[in-house]
Amino acid sequence: MRRMTAGAATLAVAGALAVAALPAAHAAPERPGAPAAGKPGHGHTVDLQLLAINDFHGALEPPSGSAGRVTHEHEDGSLEDIDAGGVEYLATALREAREGERRTVTVAAGDMVGATPLISGLFHDEPTIEALNQLGMDVVGVGNHEFDEGWRELIRKQEGGCHPEDGCYVEGREFEGADFPFLAANVVHEETGKPILAPYTVLNLKGAKVGFIGVTLEGTANIVTEEGIRGLEFLDEAETINRYTKELRRKGVNAVVALIHEGGYPASRAYNHDCDADGGGLSGPVVDIAERTDAAVDVLITGHTHQPYVCTIPDPAGNDRLVTSAAANGTLFTELNMRYDRRTKDIVRASVEGTNRVVHRDHRKATDLTELVTFWSELAAPVANRPIGWISEDILGRGAGTLESPLGNLIADAQLAHARQLDDAAALALMNPGGIRADLTYAASGDEGDGVVTYGEGFTVQPFSNTVHLIDLSGEQLLAVLREQVSGANEAVPKILQPSEGFSWTLDLTRSGADRVVAESVTVNGQPLDPAATYRVAVNSFLAGGGDGFPTLAEGASPLVGGNDMDVLAEYLAAVSSAESPIAAPPADRITILR
Repeated sequence: MRRMTAGAATLAVAGALAVAALPAAHAAPERPGAPAAGKPGHGHTVDLQLLAINDFHGALEPPSGSAGRVTHEHEDGSLEDIDAGGVEYLATALREAREGERRTVTVAAGDMVGATPLISGLFHDEPTIEALNQLGMDVVGVGNHEFDEGWRELIRKQEGGCHPEDGCYVEGREFEGADFPFLAANVVHEETGKPILAPYTVLNLKGAKVGFIGVTLEGTANIVTEEGIRGLEFLDEAETINRYTKELRRKGVNAVVALIHEGGYPASRAYNHDCDADGGGLSGPVVDIAERTDAAVDVLITGHTHQPYVCTIPDPAGNDRLVTSAAANGTLFTELNMRYDRRTKDIVRASVEGTNRVVHRDHRKATDLTELVTFWSELAAPVANRPIGWISEDILGRGAGTLESPLGNLIADAQLAHARQLDDAAALALMNPGGIRADLTYAASGDEGDGVVTYGEGFTVQPFSNTVHLIDLSGEQLLAVLREQVSGANEAVPKILQPSEGFSWTLDLTRSGADRVVAESVTVNGQPLDPAATYRVAVNSFLAGGGDGFPTLAEGASPLVGGNDMDVLAEYLAAVSSAESPIAAPPADRITILR
């Protein structure tokens, strides 16, 4: 596929169709025992294969801890965790899946970059874009994390060129940008209403024309830094898809796939669980989107929730339609097989089948991706391999699976300690759970030895380069913040802030809305919360701007800006741990939860 240029993106926004042939590299000899796709026998139909990932988050190296595990459900109902992922294995798995397929396309539903480990994040995610190019990625819908460094940086990732501040990282080696289009149909300039990037693209798969529309969640503005999206508006997902579906059909493209960076929650965490069995189905925001998305859309590839599922949700015409997600971090990919009717120029809905497939680490590694990972790893090594602390056991964050996590508490403690160096009146710290991207694992991920926490491992946990802010909140405002965890934007999917030591409250899940926070239970350093008192509170810069649905935090008075949150964590670990005295996971007992 030719590289998307600024001019090509503009034409696409104006409604022109970007029609391109798939690279010849996607064709390969038929794998033993597999039927040849597109062979005679279907009459007026031909076979199509669609391979999909989502929420890759720059996981070039095999992700550690819970971020690198998927759950398999055996026939007897027992569950088994499997280590998975790593771009060298993902490349091999995708290439093997394409073997024997004449018409195949590889797509992604957002968050390919952003919240990435140091090997990618240190270089503004150029390594991830280069890896996706080598994977044979054809189309990517944007997600919220594509905007972590601002929309102009996203444009650079599309078009290429050295970073405006950091420049090129190796003399004579300029970043060339993505070989695939980023699609952003519902991300528009407020002044013009036009998308910042192409809203859709059309691929001509040996005579089968398929349109792809990409959208991110409408609530993106609530979960990214305001500065990076100033001047942009995020439109309703289903309404946007419906608009461009009609446009595609007017141009004779009846086969349509939606790439939606919003997701749902299946009844089981197992990637191979029968989503539609026993009425389990899917819950969460994507259900409403799917039910409102034009019946002319044939498949919905989704993401954002990091869950694995292949489910059916009825379209507005009452017909079942597949909605899929492949977990996160390149641990799975979804394989969809379907037939394309050359007479109607549409996908035969009844023929669509999907399966989530594990990216096993006993695959052979793709040598070209090994070379790429090695190149960037060696550049990052002087920073990544520096020890910053010592632990005696796993300290779970994202992998805890609980509303309060040991790692969340540890980070909050670190930020409070830093805040008290700036102002000894600091009373407490709060950490957003979405800012904790991984676990600290005891087992060594490299040559550093068990129990050693490296800067690279810490960066994987906190990759956003936020700063620690001190703000004044009244007791009444602080209670409002706690209520915002479970109400307003966070009512359907609560975001429970991680508290520093000495700050506690009770969360009563038998209640609903803001009432789930028991007001009389809130204590600061053992004393009941005083609504009239002023408390000095430490939060990261994202929260201080009202991010994650906490507008009251943006009202904080007397702001004081401290250090980078990753450096704050490193300094804290160095102060409280050593090789001779590693720290254990702090107990997650600051929030009392009633069920």
